[in-house]
Amino acid sequence: MFELIPFDRRGSRVSVYDPFRMFDEMERSLFNGGSNSALASFRTDVTDTGDAFVLDAELPGFKKEDIKIDIENDCLTITAERKVDEEEKKKNFIKRERFYGSYSRSFDVSGVNVDEIQAEYTDGMLKLTMPKKVETVPPTRRLEIK
Repeated sequence: MFELIPFDRRGSRVSVYDPFRMFDEMERSLFNGGSNSALASFRTDVTDTGDAFVLDAELPGFKKEDIKIDIENDCLTITAERKVDEEEKKKNFIKRERFYGSYSRSFDVSGVNVDEIQAEYTDGMLKLTMPKKVETVPPTRRLEIK
């Protein structure tokens, strides 16, 4: 019975025009971390290759110059910023889905040799190869009892 209500806000398949649907979708994407969120942080995959961690980050549409990678106190921060050019500001958009602004993610790199991290950016994918710190085993010695 509830499926027949034209302004059902539960996401049913009602094909009646709903002037509030846009606001509902925006609310879901902003506050629920929905996959369609324009303001959500970028997606990453981190894999362990044995001697290193490999971080793959989706950053489509960014230029290499727009991406910054900073390391401070065992924290690696990736920031990517896309700015609106002046020509784009003058257009009269009917609908605009592309996001302009900045994305940022931080990662704990306490187990990584930060001096040897390598970064490459190809076709919208940022790849960081982060070698693990080599665990040093303190030397053991035997004391003689006198």
